[in-house]
Amino acid sequence: MSVPVLSLQNVIKDYASEAGTFRALHGVSMDVQRGELMSIMGPSGSGKSTLMNVIGCLDSASDGVYRFEGQDTATLGETALAKLRNKGIGFIFQQFNLLPRLTALGNVALPLVYAGFDRKARETRAQELLTSVGLGDKPRSRPSQLSGGQQQRVAVARALANDPDLLLADEPTGALDTKTGAEVLGLFKTLNRERGVTVVLVTHDPEVARATDRVVRIQDGLVFYDGPPTEDALYGHAPEGIA
Repeated sequence: MSVPVLSLQNVIKDYASEAGTFRALHGVSMDVQRGELMSIMGPSGSGKSTLMNVIGCLDSASDGVYRFEGQDTATLGETALAKLRNKGIGFIFQQFNLLPRLTALGNVALPLVYAGFDRKARETRAQELLTSVGLGDKPRSRPSQLSGGQQQRVAVARALANDPDLLLADEPTGALDTKTGAEVLGLFKTLNRERGVTVVLVTHDPEVARATDRVVRIQDGLVFYDGPPTEDALYGHAPEGIA
């Protein structure tokens, strides 16, 4: 079997506070294979955001092992982690996080600046990506001139700039209306089905999770369910015998 894109083995995450140590993750284990389209669900305070931060190398585990493409992330220094975040993982956020002073083309090209591409290569790649998400005619538009759905498409194109191993999306439809959210979800499915992009969506919305092939449900810092998007899984009721 091929090496998983990411592998967590008994990952624990503790936070220190004045009241003492708070354990957000109690020993999470899971693998994500290349080409998967999956969602991580859980109510507020369940640990799903902490898990997302660990997966995205925005935070480190307190204990356990997290491997990305077979590499133990605990052995990486800050420079190597920054490179991994820039080239290995494409981040997509609920509020888009586009720079208002840059055009759509400039926003998509930004990760390529940090990756060392020259201007012509950046603009060519950014234009190709905008076209791939249906915005080939909007390269000079600034975020304020785009709808919410269009801004999220720009964000998706930006996340794809360095051809990452993983697209990690945090509530990607949370700021969108139902119709536009469905269109963005359709874009994720197209990227997964036609281009083989590995996609992990972090969400509280059952309808978003329903569009994926696998649901990992987190509750009280533990994996409560890991399997297909059944009604029980989507609404927080684990089938008998599944913890």
